[in-house]
Amino acid sequence: MGVSVLFGIPVEAATMEQVLARVEKAVETRESLDIGVVNAAKVVNMRKDAELSEAVLSSDVIYADGMSVVWASRILGQPLPERIAGIDLMHRIMQQGQVKGYRVFCLGATQEVLDTVCERFAKDYPGASVVGSHHGYFKGQDEEEIVALVRDAMADVLFVAITSPKKERFTAKWSDTMGVPVVHGVGGSFDVVAGIVKRAPPIWQRTGFEWLYRVLQEPGRLWRRYLVTNSKFAWLVVRELLKPARRQSFSNTEQ
Repeated sequence: MGVSVLFGIPVEAATMEQVLARVEKAVETRESLDIGVVNAAKVVNMRKDAELSEAVLSSDVIYADGMSVVWASRILGQPLPERIAGIDLMHRIMQQGQVKGYRVFCLGATQEVLDTVCERFAKDYPGASVVGSHHGYFKGQDEEEIVALVRDAMADVLFVAITSPKKERFTAKWSDTMGVPVVHGVGGSFDVVAGIVKRAPPIWQRTGFEWLYRVLQEPGRLWRRYLVTNSKFAWLVVRELLKPARRQSFSNTEQ
């Protein structure tokens, strides 16, 4: 596995199978594997939010959670083999945990959604154990209590279903204290598992239009956000292409 440095972010060039092997090793050795993911919106937001950028970059490994980042890597000559979607990785970890007997803690979403997720995980992956859970609507003064709850559960894997940048800030601050080998921020994945949000069909995912599918579900709330962030991300790609060092590199290749 190599690393593609995109927009100053070291993104691991790995396949899903390689990621799962790394997760398995981390659980077996109890070594820290704080997983960070980036998509177009997060790349854009990291450039204006220093705390978010620091939190993401403090992850033990960063993967591309958006097809736009994978496409950008290919355009910029540092190709990533595939997209590592957070929700797909979550399910694959649970499948692996079904066989390996992982202990899982679920943190995030509303209590109703969280209860449904825990029930579905127990039904679909009975070989894995959900050893604890807590909703994601907590305040800063509650964090130490929640961290103690996670630590005492002695989990192998922690799924954090909290929106950015709160998710990244929480994991960056508390990962070492919680003592969970694998920490994976899964964003809104719990809402999908619970059936609150419908995920885009596979063809929309493969072609990079999963964001548009989300907009069509909630146009009033999301259209402006995606229009702005996608436009800014496209401009970042253009700026990278226009950097003098990159132009010189292309020129030398053509000679």
